[in-house]
Amino acid sequence: MNRIGQGLLSLFLTTAAAAPLAAHAQTPDQPSAGTDVEGVVVTGSRIRVSPLDKTQTVFQIDQEAIAKTGLTSIVDVLQRVPAAGGGLNSKFNNSGNFGNPPDGGGVGAGSAEIDLRYLGSRRALVLVDGQRWVSGASASGVPGAVDLNTIPSAMIRNVEILQEGASPIYGSDAIAGVINIITRDRQQGLELSAQVGGYGEGDGFSQDYNVSWGASEGKTSIVVGGGYFKQKSVLSADRDISLYPSPYGTSCLSGGCSSGTPLGRFIVSDPNTGADMDLTLKAALAAGVRPTYTPLDPTGAGSSFRNFAGDADRFNFQPYNYIVTPSERVSLFGAVTHDFTDNVKLKVRGSYVQRKSANQAAPIPLFVGPDAGNGNLLDTVSIDATNPYNPFGFTLTSGTYAFVGRRMIEAGPRHYAQSVDTWNVNATLSGDWAVGTHRWYWDVGYTASRNHAEQSFTGNLNAQRVQQALGPVAGCTGSCVPLNIFGGVGSITPEMLAFVGFTQQDVSQQELHDFTANLTGDLFDLPAGPLAFAAGYEHRETKGYFQPDAIVAAGLSADIPAQPAKGEIKVDEAYLELRAPLLADLPLIHRLEISGAGRWFDYSTSGSDSIYKAGLNWRPTEDVLVRASWGQGFRAPSIGELYGAASRFDQEITDPCSDMLGLSGGTPASATVRANCVAAGVPASGSYVQLNPQLSVITSGNDSLKPETSESKNFSIVWEPKALKEASWASGGSIELAYSDIELDSAIQALSGESLLSRCAELADALACSTITRTASGQVAAITNPLINIGGIQTRAIDLNLLWTSPDYSFGRLAVRSYSTFLLEFTEIVPTATGFTEIPREGTERGSPDQAYPKTKSTFTVDWDWKSWGASASARYLSSVKETQAADAKLASRTYVDAQLRWKPDFLGETTAVAFGVNNLFDKDPPGCISCGLNNFDPNAYDAPGRYFYFRLTYRQ
Repeated sequence: MNRIGQGLLSLFLTTAAAAPLAAHAQTPDQPSAGTDVEGVVVTGSRIRVSPLDKTQTVFQIDQEAIAKTGLTSIVDVLQRVPAAGGGLNSKFNNSGNFGNPPDGGGVGAGSAEIDLRYLGSRRALVLVDGQRWVSGASASGVPGAVDLNTIPSAMIRNVEILQEGASPIYGSDAIAGVINIITRDRQQGLELSAQVGGYGEGDGFSQDYNVSWGASEGKTSIVVGGGYFKQKSVLSADRDISLYPSPYGTSCLSGGCSSGTPLGRFIVSDPNTGADMDLTLKAALAAGVRPTYTPLDPTGAGSSFRNFAGDADRFNFQPYNYIVTPSERVSLFGAVTHDFTDNVKLKVRGSYVQRKSANQAAPIPLFVGPDAGNGNLLDTVSIDATNPYNPFGFTLTSGTYAFVGRRMIEAGPRHYAQSVDTWNVNATLSGDWAVGTHRWYWDVGYTASRNHAEQSFTGNLNAQRVQQALGPVAGCTGSCVPLNIFGGVGSITPEMLAFVGFTQQDVSQQELHDFTANLTGDLFDLPAGPLAFAAGYEHRETKGYFQPDAIVAAGLSADIPAQPAKGEIKVDEAYLELRAPLLADLPLIHRLEISGAGRWFDYSTSGSDSIYKAGLNWRPTEDVLVRASWGQGFRAPSIGELYGAASRFDQEITDPCSDMLGLSGGTPASATVRANCVAAGVPASGSYVQLNPQLSVITSGNDSLKPETSESKNFSIVWEPKALKEASWASGGSIELAYSDIELDSAIQALSGESLLSRCAELADALACSTITRTASGQVAAITNPLINIGGIQTRAIDLNLLWTSPDYSFGRLAVRSYSTFLLEFTEIVPTATGFTEIPREGTERGSPDQAYPKTKSTFTVDWDWKSWGASASARYLSSVKETQAADAKLASRTYVDAQLRWKPDFLGETTAVAFGVNNLFDKDPPGCISCGLNNFDPNAYDAPGRYFYFRLTYRQ
């Protein structure tokens, strides 16, 4: 333990020991001076305050509100908050399609994450009962964010979302905000819920069952429960928007399809005739039959080949993908609370979740040759002349062929099945003392948690065995079977597949061990109220590793390469928070208080530092609250970001150097671009045409990364007129307007592969050009793009929240809620060869990796309750955005409408309720996105296509 930890722990223990000496001055039940309602800890502060004070911009969602959405995953509920930028959810099917994303954390297949302010899920801190939760394990890397699917749904009581930075209070990661999930700790009786649902197209059926039971006996309370959830898939083939790689396409002629076709694509140079050929088969041949090749007339009547016809001959990989991924979860939880005395209690909470999920992609494309772009052994494979299926009569090697692509249809789809087990145990001892005329509260807690993930991938190929099976027939001995990639569908036999194929097994794990100690209370009285404080110490250890299959680690996979990674981070932290009421009950100063906080930390990976926060709360009248705050933020690099090994992200990018003279029908590039492309290694003849829409971007961690830092400024005003509580047309209401400004420095992320290519071609930026490797023909072999500390991010937004409730009318009671976020600015500041450049994102769709930045997001909800009946209608609005990777392309605005009808049958008393609802009532499809990575829409921002119907039954004893 470092000096910070020793010092604050000593302070905590000394204060705790001294506190009972003054306990006789006040009875245990007496509240602190100036407090009208019993104080509680509200997310955003460790100081206990009256919840009526609304000292923080906290957005709350309780179980009743969650049930009204008809959503069965807490992440789907949170991602509908207008300030949310998205995050992983069930609409992501990236495994096998794009490789590992450029964030060092792996694919996260089947995971669910929350992003606030578009700053990424790693910059939004997730807490459970104010304590940290273990980060996810994706079996493809070491993520730096929490997988919300690891938290049992039945355990959740409500969720508090702090929509501003809070690193001085909670530490690393709380740059964009904090999501605090509050769990059940006391309950009387039994609660059951069951919900089934599905899309109007007859697919995507889901079922969600939850049970909890609680009881209290004397000084002990117990709550136990569990749940079962199952979501069936929705295939891309069953929605018009995603049937082809181009939105609403009806054939490959609209673009985006793959060179890896079942009939093969063969870019060959015949050394005997000097002819350069781009061929495919005329038709599939029977197994064991070698195609006929006529050197002098390679596409004539006597040949099995014809010229490759571009888009018309490409392969449509889309129908194999999922729009909604299948998932199954079993969860258990329990909490025991025991009051040792009136002032000391122990709470122990434990949970276990097992998730089984899957992702799927089209059968693997086997690409071999110098222009294949695998970045491994397959780029150097020679297809020997003695291979019994090689029709050309000469060895295909560097100089005689550039590329052979063959879709391995016979191997079936690439299927990725994940099994993830997460357990979490937390024990917290807490209590309070009377100190003079005030009360102090303390707690010490320990959390131990582990997330273990295994992934099984069927449909992969062993590159070394592919090389052997395509090489000299004399070397294909033992179990080796010569491979036929020239005969079309059916030419690859089960025996061939048994030799070259393998089932890939990957494992990852993360652990969290966290000790915390907190003390809060009132120090002494000021004229306007007590000076309150909170102080605490935390010692945290996180460990993580990723172990890919041995064949993959050896660089012999035909799919995404990966290397093992592991690491450990230890941190000691201490914080102090103060809140001082300065003035009260004066003209234009009903109450005025200031607050401040500081946090000191020492990381084993990034050293020591400190951050601070200051705030002001001013009530000019009882009805109006003005809040202002300034704060520093901090995020230490995660294990995956520091130690993640090199892997590949297949980003969808249009190379500006492709067809630069327009010889293949495209628009000729400018003279500047042509000159820069030639200087970068592209043939001046204009012969280079990009083979595939996906280009290999090599990503990796970086152990030289520095922590991210931020500065945030927040200003808000809340008006809650007393008159509304007594008006004939209202029984309550409020208006809240909040401004958020976050400036992030040294942001940890990879540069955009699309931006690097553009800057090299358009500006000859030496830094960008140095990351790009091209083959002799001009093809992009790889873009080397490790994680770095880029210049930063600047974002500003305004939130507007409106609430109104009606009095009790003869036809029932109405409640109206409106939440809106207006994105004023989102600018990425990235390095160039000569300095930095700014990339504005507000009002745009970034594409691959997908992220929409709409300038306006709103939700508007009307609730009606009357006797045993109730109904809700909600409208969710997203403004239009422009695609940055597709000229003149625009994603139109969308408004989704959801509706629900509820009934509590009188003959069943108050115990049972039923609900029927429809999400996306008017069947609005997401806007088609040309540059989005998969399924032609952005899964961060838009609903999966189709109406979703559900029926829910609840029982409360």
